[in-house]
Amino acid sequence: MAIVAVGRLRAGPEAALVADYLARFDRTGRPLGMGPASVLEVDDRRGGGIEAEAALIAAAIPKGALLVALDERGANPTSVEFARMLRRWADDGTPSVAFAIGGADGLDPGLRSCAGVSISFGRMVWPHLLARVMLAEQLYRAATILAGSPYHRA
Repeated sequence: MAIVAVGRLRAGPEAALVADYLARFDRTGRPLGMGPASVLEVDDRRGGGIEAEAALIAAAIPKGALLVALDERGANPTSVEFARMLRRWADDGTPSVAFAIGGADGLDPGLRSCAGVSISFGRMVWPHLLARVMLAEQLYRAATILAGSPYHRA
């Protein structure tokens, strides 16, 4: 599982949260056949816009991975529904899942159209750095839901 994100996450509270939640996901998800999850950062140093970012994201996606676009226009699953998605992909033998998080201008429409799934964290727009934290936490939450842990209280 990979989080493919535009931009570099510097040391700080966001990076610490992402690392913590992904470590928790790894511990909880491995016995369920999920994980580990890694962050693959891409950076368009030439300033080519979302088209250039899309090419970098596409190149970073692990071969054979299901592309999941994080996009404000995507489906808005509950945490339980998201957990079920992860379980279904694992049960169906999906070799890997790559979650794409665009830069400040979002994801290129061409890349979004290549995604097997598009999900949203709601109709509000979130900074891409916070989107990483939110995704990492939701991965951990999904694993705890599937493991029957009391972390998720609905």
